[in-house]
Amino acid sequence: MSFDNVCKFLAESYPEQFARWLLSGNISNIQVLKTELSIEPIRADSITLLRTINEILQLEFQTLPQSNPPLPFRMLKYWTRLYDEYNSEIEQVVLFLKRTNSPDVFIDSFQSRNTIHRYRVIRMWEQDPAPLLANPALLPLATLAQSDSPNILLEQVAQEVARIESTQERANVAACVSVLAGLRFDNNVITQLFKEEIMQESVFYQSIIEKGEQRGRLEGRLEGRKQGEEALLLRLLTRRIGRITPEIQVQIQQLSIAQLEDLGEALLDFSQPTDLTAWLESHQS
Repeated sequence: MSFDNVCKFLAESYPEQFARWLLSGNISNIQVLKTELSIEPIRADSITLLRTINEILQLEFQTLPQSNPPLPFRMLKYWTRLYDEYNSEIEQVVLFLKRTNSPDVFIDSFQSRNTIHRYRVIRMWEQDPAPLLANPALLPLATLAQSDSPNILLEQVAQEVARIESTQERANVAACVSVLAGLRFDNNVITQLFKEEIMQESVFYQSIIEKGEQRGRLEGRLEGRKQGEEALLLRLLTRRIGRITPEIQVQIQQLSIAQLEDLGEALLDFSQPTDLTAWLESHQS
């Protein structure tokens, strides 16, 4: 499960806490919008929409600033489509999770000749951890906040997680903490403070494990299929052009399944080893 999906889970599970953190005034009656915009589906893997009485809060969680199309243009596109859909004030906030020196994390607007569109940018590594530590919903993000002693900060997060009374909520928050902390801390440090036995009570954590197991089974099936195609191709190539050298075998093993299928068609035209060598060189280039 991606880091931005963890943040999306948190924001949709604790909409009032996120809205009060990011918006001024007395915030209540927050609605989580589940929507796809009419022109084209909005990127559901990273965008979160929370609606207050007066405005819509769009949260965009980013691990890295690189994006296609570029993030500033995406934010403009989101704004126009949201405004067209809801005719409401829109507050857009981009939260960069992983510390980077890229100048792109300091860009907070899209600018063209006659157009300027602005949005807010939050770099988590610059944030005061105090308000995050005081709110259970924001504890996972606290692991990424400003600190001269990150390990002490992580211990403080663990202490606050332990104070959560609800077993289910404590397990969910601990699971989210363990995922987001991976952007900053070594896994051994995380597992010392957040035991798997605690997180196993979390439906969210179980979902992460289940998806990981499903991905593992899929990757296993794909790997088995790939090895089978490699073995078949090597037998066919040996019959067609003679012995395949170990160096050429390594190149074949580096091909994707789609490339192996292409080679399976191309080898029908091979008559000598140089045909295979030329095909591999041409394909790699």
